[in-house]
Order: sequence, then structure tokens, then C-alpha cells
Amino acid sequence: MTRGTVINIHFHGALVRLEDGTLAAVGAAELAANRAVYLASLQGRAPIDLVVDRAGRHAVASLQPAVPAIPAESAADTLGVDPEFEARIGAYLKETEAWAPPDRPAPAERHFIRKKRRAALFEARNPPT
Repeated sequence: MTRGTVINIHFHGALVRLEDGTLAAVGAAELAANRAVYLASLQGRAPIDLVVDRAGRHAVASLQPAVPAIPAESAADTLGVDPEFEARIGAYLKETEAWAPPDRPAPAERHFIRKKRRAALFEARNPPT
């Protein structure tokens, strides 16, 4: 456990200066879950206890995990996942598969084939310098 002081809060999270002078990022989800603690540290320049993960390219800090984990059922609700909507989108995509002619390439492939042909014509008209 390390102590650090919040020096900036922004849209994507926060920035913390640790006791040893290095900087660590705080993710947006972590900030949203513990916004009051981070705001108090920023306003009062008061150090808080943090857990620092230095495994990646940049250090990532978070508060001690005192808050219980969100159950899977409610996590889907917070992400805005609607099973009925997902089923309707899936049915629509299955239906549109039938629209593509079976004897021709898929629409995306046809698009890229046209783009390749246009690029080849452009390169033929404009010799390299």
C-alpha cells in the first residue's frame, strides 16, 4: 500500500502523485465509484492510501477494495445491455444475410474489391515521383 495525493481529476479518471514522486493514473470507473474520496484529496491536498499496480506501461492506482464486487446480473444492467434488443438485432442480421446474392462475394468484399480497383487506376495514372 502506498500513499498519494490527487493532483488532477478529468473526464477519463484522475492523476495521483505518489509519495516517491511518481505519477499514477486512476481509471474512470474507479473514480466514479469513489469520487468523494478523490475530490476530498484534491481539494485538501490530503494524501490517501492507494494500491498501485505497476505491471503495465504506466502505474495505475486505486483505493483499497473495500466495496463489494458488483454481481454479474446488475453489472449487465449498468452497462446498458438489453437482451431483447440484442435478440432483435441478431434476427435482423440473420434476415439480411439472405439478401446478399449467393453467387457473388459478400457486400463487404465487393466494396473492398472496388476500392482496390480504384486505387490501382489512381496509381496507374499518377506515376511515383
